[in-house]
Amino acid sequence: MLVTDAAMTARRGLLATVRAAVAGGVTVVQLRDKDASDDELVTLARVLRAELAPRGVPLIVNDRPVVAKVAGADGLHIGQEDGDPRAARLLLGPNAILGLSVTRAAEVATVDGAIVDYVGLGPVFSTATKADAAPPLGLDGMRAIGATLPAPFVAIGGIDAANAGAVIAAGAAGIAVVSAICAAPHPEAAAATLRAAIERAA
Repeated sequence: MLVTDAAMTARRGLLATVRAAVAGGVTVVQLRDKDASDDELVTLARVLRAELAPRGVPLIVNDRPVVAKVAGADGLHIGQEDGDPRAARLLLGPNAILGLSVTRAAEVATVDGAIVDYVGLGPVFSTATKADAAPPLGLDGMRAIGATLPAPFVAIGGIDAANAGAVIAAGAAGIAVVSAICAAPHPEAAAATLRAAIERAA
């Protein structure tokens, strides 16, 4: 899963970065931009959806249920403080992909496997991408929490080509990255390297 970052992709362009990442093997794109207005995000989500749908790559919107609904996105990812998963499911319907962030063991109880399709678990390693990131779990912490979740988990936080295989081997169903692709000189090659590391470990 590619999680977009407007600042990191500003020079190349968000759409160009997403295209390259998908060409390299990204299978899900999550649109995240904390600073954009709802209207701006709806416009961007519609452009990305038109680009990704023919390629069979789902578009998930971060944090904003109404944007996901209005833009016709394939799903939504919310954090622990970003709303009620039940309300999001009611808004988006039974076929939408719904993800929920978990950063520590105490949050496992917030995950209802009948409502949430996947958990974003992390940060696994330290990361500078998210200023308010929780303390890193490490592979052992991720494995321990992941084993108690009622839904598959996608690992996030400080993941790159060097550690992606170990993350998959420790139980993650997939990985989510920001800087490993958005800040890479060649996003397509970066995505391909990550994809290869995942496939070797699976």
